[in-house]
Amino acid sequence: MAIIDKPSDYFNTKLYTGTGSSNAITGVGFQPDFTWIKTRGVAESHVLFDAVRTNGYYLKSDATSAEINGSSSGTNLWTSFDSDGFTVDSNGARTNTNTYTYASWNWKAGGTASSNTDGSITSNVSANTTSGFSIVSYTGNATAGATIGHGLGVVPKVIFYKNRDQVVDWSVYTEMVGNDKKLTLNLTTASSVSAHYNSTTPTSSFFTVGSSDRTNGSGDSMIAYCFAEKQGFSKFGSYTGNGSTDGTFVYTGFKPAFLLIKQTGATGKWLMIDNKRDPDNACNHRLNADVSNAESTGVIFVDMLSNGWKLRTTSTDYNTSGVAGIYMAFAENPFVSSTGVPATAR
Repeated sequence: MAIIDKPSDYFNTKLYTGTGSSNAITGVGFQPDFTWIKTRGVAESHVLFDAVRTNGYYLKSDATSAEINGSSSGTNLWTSFDSDGFTVDSNGARTNTNTYTYASWNWKAGGTASSNTDGSITSNVSANTTSGFSIVSYTGNATAGATIGHGLGVVPKVIFYKNRDQVVDWSVYTEMVGNDKKLTLNLTTASSVSAHYNSTTPTSSFFTVGSSDRTNGSGDSMIAYCFAEKQGFSKFGSYTGNGSTDGTFVYTGFKPAFLLIKQTGATGKWLMIDNKRDPDNACNHRLNADVSNAESTGVIFVDMLSNGWKLRTTSTDYNTSGVAGIYMAFAENPFVSSTGVPATAR
């Protein structure tokens, strides 16, 4: 398996300040296909845009809301994906209020979507097989056992599902908790038994869904964000908390640029850490994917190291002793590049 030597070609965090007028955000390093934006200083919902759904329409990670038009008159949150970033519009606290600070997390998929007939339901897919990320849209049929092509060519380990038409929770499949259990992105709940994935593990060509509105609503427009591990770029796994500020060390094989952490054996928030808000250890700039709260800085949560990450908090949201959790990590640098050069520790 080839090592990705420059992870920032496929994922990058970009911080910016709102202007209150049309604002071209550059310096991402590529044209993103999926951009997730959160205000830092005030409480506003997370907004998620992608290049497969209609331009400007967004979803909220912290809410059950159906898809919302973010380019309409009176909303004006979004304009376009661009060659080195994206442009946000003039009238939206969630993306561009004057002087507000924002974090954006950007992934590169495969650009314009194409039709995929690998499953029993035809999907539209933008896939990047190098970085293991695809955006999949499809129309649900409420038939348990329906399959949908994801375009990755390898088995995804994590899939985020949202019904675009209905006010329902997100559903999150992870290999780490199994195909008969779900997580919910907009809630703190522990993993629980579910038929959302028809108790079927994805294959290298397609994923399987049950009859739930959360993954396969009848006649509903659905979106799925699919992630497969790629050496030197991404690692998705599990950990067990120890309740100590000298917390569990988790080996990823690279220096993380971004972490999403969720306690699964008990209730716990979805913690988001990145290397732009915290360029040096210890990492204490907290945002949570499941709530609209402003960023907090009062507690040290994590150290990001040259070959992994380490918990530094006793918070029972993330580090309850003996309780399992899962994480998604994307790389700043591989631990050792394809030419054998070690990355630099923080």
